[in-house]
Amino acid sequence: MLFPSIPFLFYFLPLFFIAYCLAPGFAAKNVFLLLASLLFYAWGEPWFVIVLTGQIALTYFAGLIIAASEGARRSYATAVAIGLSLAILGLFKYADFVVGALNVALPVDSSFALPGLALPLGISFFTFHSISYLIDVHRREVIANGNPLQVAVYIAMFPQLIAGPIIRYHTIARQLAARRMTLGRASAGFRIFIIGLAQKVLIADEVARIAEAVFDKVGQPSLFEAWLGLGAYTIQIYFDFAGYSNMAIGLGLALGFAFPRNFRLPYTARSVTEFWRRWHISLSQWLRDYLYIPLGGSRRSTIETYRNLALVFLLCGLWHGANWTFLIWGAHHGCFLILERTLLMRRLERAPVLAARLYALAAVMSGWVWFRARDVDHALTFFASLIGLHGWTEISLSIHAVLAPATLAAAAVGVVLATMRIDISRLRGQIAAPIARPAFAIADTFAIGLFLGLAVLSIAAGSYSPFLYFRF
Repeated sequence: MLFPSIPFLFYFLPLFFIAYCLAPGFAAKNVFLLLASLLFYAWGEPWFVIVLTGQIALTYFAGLIIAASEGARRSYATAVAIGLSLAILGLFKYADFVVGALNVALPVDSSFALPGLALPLGISFFTFHSISYLIDVHRREVIANGNPLQVAVYIAMFPQLIAGPIIRYHTIARQLAARRMTLGRASAGFRIFIIGLAQKVLIADEVARIAEAVFDKVGQPSLFEAWLGLGAYTIQIYFDFAGYSNMAIGLGLALGFAFPRNFRLPYTARSVTEFWRRWHISLSQWLRDYLYIPLGGSRRSTIETYRNLALVFLLCGLWHGANWTFLIWGAHHGCFLILERTLLMRRLERAPVLAARLYALAAVMSGWVWFRARDVDHALTFFASLIGLHGWTEISLSIHAVLAPATLAAAAVGVVLATMRIDISRLRGQIAAPIARPAFAIADTFAIGLFLGLAVLSIAAGSYSPFLYFRF
């Protein structure tokens, strides 16, 4: 089930929220939240609920076993549990990739058939939830939860189930047992949800028309087409993923949970290093705490630090998808991080803000080519277009067809919102006049209502538009 869909917005969400609020006590609310989450996940893909419930059972029982073990037995239990979680993820996500790579190396008459397993939605996210919980139990940073219902809610709650953010168990451990629910929190939560919905439907889905036309319908784009398509995809992926994260955060707040912020205007970063402190923050922190630091982080030699950075971002790329292009995308970012550590960081700190931001944006956008391309050949062809090897200003009919006023307006708004730092809270605090504050509140409410109305109209008139990160 999709957040930006009529069944979710007009049937599932209102009926669920009313019943959730009426449920007596937090144990009953947890039961209802879990059942609703399983229904949400099973919508359209019922068989994959077996994978999800299997992961929940593994997490619960493994957590108890790890907590009750000591010494080498504790380490062994943790390794086995994490190994099983990764094996499940690897089977569904990487089997075709591994078999395909083997087939390239083997003679034609010795090749293997691709397994062709469908990818369960959100498997990368709920697997990372499980692994972080098990590692934290192993480190004694959290106490293993003996309540299977609370563990199941942590893994499967529907706001963050499909595409994050990646929630650490300690962040919501107390809220699984009891949480604060007020009208004000619910109102603020649904406001954040509507903002995320507008980001997804009114900006990301609109500019996606340009990105799809350039990347999927033009074999060799001209220089103008290539930059137009890359710019559109840069806006699309940000507002698509940030929109989902805001919807998840808003729904979580309405239900009494405090989820961490996942984006902080990443396209305003002055370096690739800063970009990763602002983009998909929950993943960056997960990789830092469970991979980079255990590998040694930056505590050892310079060479080992560079090795750790490279390995982490290769695995980051692989986590995003089973394709050589994702591995290259990860290596691309790893190389820039190493380059900044060795040569560029001090120069970037002294450089004019605009120059540093343009450098970071160019590095990130060139990486998006690898992320969006179908394969390596497609990416190389697109890079050739970016430097004008396939013409300069030609515009094909397929691109002309999508350059509607609404699409261009969405792109312009997306550029402004993605690159300008506007602190609404500070602006609200600066409105000191008693007459101005009610006017600001009315304008804010009107804007939220307008966003919701326009988003619903767009959803009703549009087609199936899944989130980009569903496939990860």
